[in-house]
Amino acid sequence: MNIISIIEEAVVQGVQTLYGIETSVDKVAISNTRKEFVGDYTVVVFPFTKLARKNPVQVGEELGTYLVEQVEWITEYNVIKGFLNLVVSDLYWQDFLLEMVNDDQYGYQEPTGKKVMVEFSSPNTNKPLHLGHIRNILLGWSSAKILEAAGNEVVKVQIVNDRGIAICKSMLAWQKFGDGATPESTNLKSDHFVGKYYVLFETKFKAEYAAWQETDSGKAIYEAEAKEGQDTSTFFKAYKNTYFNQFSPLGKEAKAMLVAWEAEDKAVRALWEKMNSWVYEGFGTTYDRLGVSFDKLYYESETYLLGKDTIEQGLKEDVFYQKEDNSVWIDLTDVKLDQKLVLRSDGTAVYMTQDIGTAELRYRDFGVDKMVYVVADEQNYHFQVLFEIMKKLKAPYADGLFHLSYGMVDLPTGKMKSREGTVVDADDLMEEVIGEARKNSVERGTFEDMSQAEQDEITRKIGLAALKFFIIKVHPKKRMTFNPKDSVDMQGQTGPYVQNAYVRIRSVLRKAGDTLTDIAGDYKKLAQQEKSLVLQLFDFPAVIRTAAAELDPASVANYCYNLAKGYHKFYTDLSILNAETAEAKAFRIQLSKAVAQTLKTGMELLGIEMPEKM
Repeated sequence: MNIISIIEEAVVQGVQTLYGIETSVDKVAISNTRKEFVGDYTVVVFPFTKLARKNPVQVGEELGTYLVEQVEWITEYNVIKGFLNLVVSDLYWQDFLLEMVNDDQYGYQEPTGKKVMVEFSSPNTNKPLHLGHIRNILLGWSSAKILEAAGNEVVKVQIVNDRGIAICKSMLAWQKFGDGATPESTNLKSDHFVGKYYVLFETKFKAEYAAWQETDSGKAIYEAEAKEGQDTSTFFKAYKNTYFNQFSPLGKEAKAMLVAWEAEDKAVRALWEKMNSWVYEGFGTTYDRLGVSFDKLYYESETYLLGKDTIEQGLKEDVFYQKEDNSVWIDLTDVKLDQKLVLRSDGTAVYMTQDIGTAELRYRDFGVDKMVYVVADEQNYHFQVLFEIMKKLKAPYADGLFHLSYGMVDLPTGKMKSREGTVVDADDLMEEVIGEARKNSVERGTFEDMSQAEQDEITRKIGLAALKFFIIKVHPKKRMTFNPKDSVDMQGQTGPYVQNAYVRIRSVLRKAGDTLTDIAGDYKKLAQQEKSLVLQLFDFPAVIRTAAAELDPASVANYCYNLAKGYHKFYTDLSILNAETAEAKAFRIQLSKAVAQTLKTGMELLGIEMPEKM
């Protein structure tokens, strides 16, 4: 039994013995003692004062005395107002460390019997993956790994948005302006090649729109519809979508292509399949480089009609209602949402229809207890509506739906815009951070006596660690700015900083060689730096449980950083290989090994590899 459970049960027994009050362990509040006070764990005694009819200090003193007498691992206590600070015996921490250092699965929880699906990435096939996708992918992947570590069976999926007007824009631009070019003939990565034509469509459309504004037709529209005194630039900016849908020749062609696709026109479908195959090849390369994979892919072209049967059944059960124009809606005003369209008057599906059907399909495919959707916070309202609809439909998994909402990623130069080509592609970003890692390594003289292959592997691991850690360390709900240069800072809160602690330990262990560690158990008195590290190691399983429950990979990233920081201090303050006694040396080697093992496990949960040298 771990020390927290021991303390909880002893407090329950102590309150019963001292005051005749019956309580339970879930009512006992325990936290790590704040650094400015003496102690390892703090028990809040306020909940017991009223029934005990004593002030908090009295209760703390009496309960502290009881715990020191009854629990062999509690050696002393002190009371600060209503807080009882407890000191745990060095022998307990020594036994704990020497047991966990041989457990390569330390931190992983027992199976829960639960199955969780995590949907992430879910890109459009009209452009390459970019920085925004990277945050989505990294959050999804790390959440899946953390959920697995917490004992769940996890299924990783994505839905590929491979149809719609945006896809037709890139197809039409290639058809009109590509002149038969291919990724091979242009020496472009295949998804970048397709994305080039999506941007080209927007460029051509902008030129067409600007020219139209100077025509008699454009001027007449402005004069007829613009508010008095409204600036022309403001009006035409707002009128852009109307122009695309009603007047644009390019818009007309793109919409006609979408209609042809839905009618399964052979030529349009062939073009669609060819260009999508280029994108999928490019996506696969990027995913491989990021170290992520999926258990199943869903395609919007196969799911966009799903949900209609579910809605028809819901109509019969009065979950939905039909308006006079035959459109189908749901009234969610009872849960402080509004009325939501789920089928158009012509019977065609909307995105909500598709998501209802896809959720049903996934449940049939995998029978999951929980579905996690990793989607930017721009879609918060959509998922609130979807989840309420599934509750009203009495879906067996409705209570297990969760939206992992995250803030957008900006660059130091500002917001990205896909259509204008101002995004940072994922591949280019990876190249940039790896380049920064190489530059730093050269400046530090890391590459002496290394082959080119070794250099490339080390800079790959450092660069990707910089990218992944910098993004994951920020709480998902916060909007963030990514700066490649800051991400590789060896002294900051970065992935390379954590990797450096691991590399330092690996160097110590290599130098230690066959040092006898069996006598580590004879080391009786821990230094504060040693005890602090052991306490951090003890917290690791709880960090995983909390991160899984809250779907917050940032807490694991920050734990790894703080553990690395603690080790760097320990390494600076205390000698390891030249310790004062053989027992101290043996214990510190084991402690170093345990820290390295935990750092490696924690960083693996974030999708980050640890180098042996850097």
